[in-house]
Amino acid sequence: MTDALDLLKTLRRPRLLIRAARFGIVDYNRDRDLKRLMKSASTPSPTRAVDGLIEEEARLELIRKTGDGTYSVSRHVEVLIALMAEARLLPRKLNQV
Repeated sequence: MTDALDLLKTLRRPRLLIRAARFGIVDYNRDRDLKRLMKSASTPSPTRAVDGLIEEEARLELIRKTGDGTYSVSRHVEVLIALMAEARLLPRKLNQV
């Protein structure tokens, strides 16, 4: 999980994709959207969801960068919305000094 959070902190994507995803978080419905995006009958835990969404987002980013005609901007934004929303649900470690 720490690796996933570290990866998310360093994720760099085009500004337009990130802005679109930030606007979409308002309408994000975990039960509806996550099941559809992950093709799952039940809603996974935030940790499992983030892991799966990171893999899907990396796949979409590779398709985007290669200029493949199968790239779907809307799918990429949907995955980024879910990824941002699910990351907020992950438990945070308290920093101890």
